[in-house]
Amino acid sequence: MIKVLLAEDQGMMRGALALLLDLEDDMEVVAQVASGDEIMRAALDAEPDVALLDIELPGRSGLDAAAELRERLPSCAVLILTTFGRPGYLRRAMESGARGFLVKDGPVEELAGAIRKALAGERVIDPALAAAALSTGPNPLTQREREVLSAAADGSTVADIAARLHLSSATVRNYLSAAIGKTATRNRMEALSAARRNGWL
Repeated sequence: MIKVLLAEDQGMMRGALALLLDLEDDMEVVAQVASGDEIMRAALDAEPDVALLDIELPGRSGLDAAAELRERLPSCAVLILTTFGRPGYLRRAMESGARGFLVKDGPVEELAGAIRKALAGERVIDPALAAAALSTGPNPLTQREREVLSAAADGSTVADIAARLHLSSATVRNYLSAAIGKTATRNRMEALSAARRNGWL
C-alpha cells in the first residue's frame, strides 16, 4: 500500500484529492495538512511513501518543505501539485529534490500514475511546463535581488525596505535596479510582476 501525505490549503480540494486517491486499490492517504508549517511534523509521524505538496501554502511554501523532506525523510518521494504552472517553479521544484511537478487541472488517473512512477524513481513532469521551463531559462535573480523585490511588493519606499532588510538605501536601489534590468522591465512593480509570472520569487 502506497502511503500518501497531502498538503493543500483549500479544504475542498484537499478532501476531493484524498477521496480520489483512497479509491485507488494500492493507495492510502495517511496525513492531510493545510499549511506548509505542518508538513514536516506530519511526515515524520506518518512516514509516507509519497508527499503531494501544493506550492502556495500558508506558513512556508511546498518548495521549501520539499527540500527539508529530502534531507530528513529521503525515503519519501515528493510531488509538487500546483495551480500555477510557472517555469521558475518547476526549476525550483527539481532543485529542491522533487520527483515530479504537475498542474492541478490534469485528470486524476494521471495523478495516481504519477505517484506510482515517482515511487519507482521516475521523474514526472507536465510536458507543456517542461517545454516552457526550457524556453524561459534559469532564474536570473540572485537571492538578495529576490528578497528586495519581494519586500517592494507592498509599495514600501526604498528607505522602508532598507530598514527592514538591514541594508543601506543605496544598496537597495542597486538591487532593485539590477532586478529591473534582468527582467527587462521599466520599474520595480513591472519587475515584480515579471518575476512572479515566471515563478522566480
